[in-house]
Amino acid sequence: MKAKRTSSNYPKMAAQNYEAAISLIDEAHSQDPNITIVDGKSVPYELHYAHKMTHYLTLRSPSASPILKVAIRAQHFRRWEIPRSTYPSTKAGYLSWRTFLKKRQADLAAAICVGCNFTAEEAEEVAKLIRKEDLKRNEETQVLEDVACLVFLDDQFEAFEKELHDEGKIIGILRKTWGKMSERGHELALQIPMSETSKELIGKALAG
Repeated sequence: MKAKRTSSNYPKMAAQNYEAAISLIDEAHSQDPNITIVDGKSVPYELHYAHKMTHYLTLRSPSASPILKVAIRAQHFRRWEIPRSTYPSTKAGYLSWRTFLKKRQADLAAAICVGCNFTAEEAEEVAKLIRKEDLKRNEETQVLEDVACLVFLDDQFEAFEKELHDEGKIIGILRKTWGKMSERGHELALQIPMSETSKELIGKALAG
């Protein structure tokens, strides 16, 4: 497994410039036409999602490197521009859509990093994380996976289970989600406030 990077041991140049990259990423998120309500205020959904990602990164890895912080913030970069409906409504269509999005999001985020004085190597590290490469060997990729799963459970799961109306499929998705996460990810997931229905579904998923 690769050595763990942290804010304290990562090159100073990247630490000085990652905030500029995050600012530009958030500027793009703010253009998302899809709106959600947060504390009574209208917020572009991808901006809300990105902030949730950062929140859970802070819980999962408080000393995360600037590289990981940028990758976390850009994980869904400009996703709204390529909606699911642009691909066939089949499993193959879904997988093709996801594959295309990961590459596109990684490339766009890497370009922002280069523009903010990241080296080409640092920008490529951000891109690799967004593409979720080396998941079994790179601890930072696993952290990103944990964070994405935590945001799904916290911010999207209850609406998802109300729309799907198929307990068997929901439990299957929960099991797949749980299987992607580390032990620390599991610990944080069990601390997420949820409705009794959601807790019951997760209990059934884990019992299987």
